[in-house]
Amino acid sequence: MNKNLYNSVKFVIGEGFVTIEETGTLSDCELMELSNQFVRDPNFKEVKNLTLLVPAKFGKGARNYIKNRGFKPHDEVYFVQKDLQKGWKECGHLFQLRPLGEVHEAVFKEIWHQSMEGSLNAPQSLNMDEQMESVKKEIGPSYISTCLTVYEKGQPIGVVMPHIEPGTTEEGRIFYFGLIPEARGKGKSTAVYSQGLALLKDKFGASYSVGATSIHNKPMLRVFEKCGFDYMDKVTVYKRSLQT
Repeated sequence: MNKNLYNSVKFVIGEGFVTIEETGTLSDCELMELSNQFVRDPNFKEVKNLTLLVPAKFGKGARNYIKNRGFKPHDEVYFVQKDLQKGWKECGHLFQLRPLGEVHEAVFKEIWHQSMEGSLNAPQSLNMDEQMESVKKEIGPSYISTCLTVYEKGQPIGVVMPHIEPGTTEEGRIFYFGLIPEARGKGKSTAVYSQGLALLKDKFGASYSVGATSIHNKPMLRVFEKCGFDYMDKVTVYKRSLQT
């Protein structure tokens, strides 16, 4: 078993899940070996959900092997990237973004929950408490500055969660972004997301941002386009859930 395969990919470890990303440098055979190693690893034996992100370059044989290891296709996702050093058209309407400390965690979670209603992304396997714990575990103490509630005219309308990707110093990501149902379809999404990107650059020190969303989430894909993101790759999300 090639232990060095773990060094060739990226692990994201949260509450109740482990995800392997950046598998694109592997060969088909290495991906198959990695999936086998992943499911047999005693460190992950009790983890509720194991996830593999598999780029489009991998063949049918490798994908069938992964399925035989218990991984099921969960979603297809586009990855995009934007150079934050290049200027982009910032929207004039600025919303108030309040961090935890100014907003009670219970209020943030409730607005986050409402923002996920009717999502076009694949359904989450974690409940809100588990998702909150996952944010704290993955991002660390800076989660307080990441978990921002979006306010307009004194009323909460959504959440945006900018942060520096763990293990990097300049890769900005938005952990989650969404508006409550009543605030959608009114031209606010691009403005809020653009404000989140400005925070990534000016407050968090990111030089570029990576985003991802389901191929079915056309509204979010339009936001990426309007914000000037470039297409990177399409990946299939394979998930293996612990049987209970």
